[in-house]
Amino acid sequence: MTSLCNQRFLQFTITIITWLMLLLQFYLQIENRSTSVAEAIIRYFSYFTILTNLLVAVSFTSLLLPDSRWNSFFSRNTVLTAVTLYILIVGLVYNIVLRSQWNPQGLQLIADNGLHTITPLLTLFYWFAYVHAKDIKWQQTVTWLIYPFLYLTYALLRGAFSNFYPYFFINVDQLGYSKALLNAGFVTLAFLAVALLLLGTGKIKRV
Repeated sequence: MTSLCNQRFLQFTITIITWLMLLLQFYLQIENRSTSVAEAIIRYFSYFTILTNLLVAVSFTSLLLPDSRWNSFFSRNTVLTAVTLYILIVGLVYNIVLRSQWNPQGLQLIADNGLHTITPLLTLFYWFAYVHAKDIKWQQTVTWLIYPFLYLTYALLRGAFSNFYPYFFINVDQLGYSKALLNAGFVTLAFLAVALLLLGTGKIKRV
């Protein structure tokens, strides 16, 4: 009973923190915009960070609704492992590659740490504590790459028309397609490496 209460508490904590950070970042996006409101909203939803945190928020909200179809889907071990992979990549890429690129202050600092550090760490902790991964097949790690591939396709296509690229390492205007795609390839390899590491850990850990 205590374990279930702890699990529910962690689900609730992740849900509340992630939604609050998403709302805070949305407010900051609109408040500090240099474009129209419509373009600012589109750009908000053009970041992998935002889409993935939104995925986490929806996932853990669904876990709090035990009788829903959403719960049935998001409670699957393979789905929770994929969600953990995506948000873990968000944290790793930001803290290793992007954090040094700017110096957020005030509310922006809170939003940045919430979306890129707190939510990834809490999600990883939840996965390690409560998700069974022993029955997940190794080849499923390849299917987990579909989401980042679709995101990359969208980011490059929209960038070609709007000249807005959410991340500098895929900015075709500055790097050219060959360099941008090479960088995307490195990120894909990072996805696959972390996916294999996560699944390998899941197969040996005890839940």
